[in-house]
Amino acid sequence: MITHLTVLYDERCVLCMRCRDWMSRQDMLVPIEFVGAHSLRAAQLYGAIPWLGEELVVVGDGGEVWAGPAAFLVCLWALADYREWSYRLAGDTFSKVAVKFFATLSKKRRWIAEWLDHPGCTDDRCRVTHARPIYR
Repeated sequence: MITHLTVLYDERCVLCMRCRDWMSRQDMLVPIEFVGAHSLRAAQLYGAIPWLGEELVVVGDGGEVWAGPAAFLVCLWALADYREWSYRLAGDTFSKVAVKFFATLSKKRRWIAEWLDHPGCTDDRCRVTHARPIYR
């Protein structure tokens, strides 16, 4: 039985840090510790994991390791309001959609992070200003 998870995220990525902040504010069914994947601590404890720093990685207290889309689903599974969604997304109907969603998000995360890091972004909100109205 899993009683604790460690999420290894890219602490150099604005999107990843925002996701970490969002997760840390959620009600958790399983406690989660967040560790930067490029940190000395991650290298010392998890340096043998081949995807470290390249993919989202989740490690269970029993030595289980999930990476990429599977790690994403484990993160959802640990959150009270999203456990049911983790089961739905892992099932036959939505598993391919979940994998494609996570793969696309991962592939575009640097672009998304750049967009999120523009001067109009503070805390967990972004304000985009336009020189002229979009709708009249």
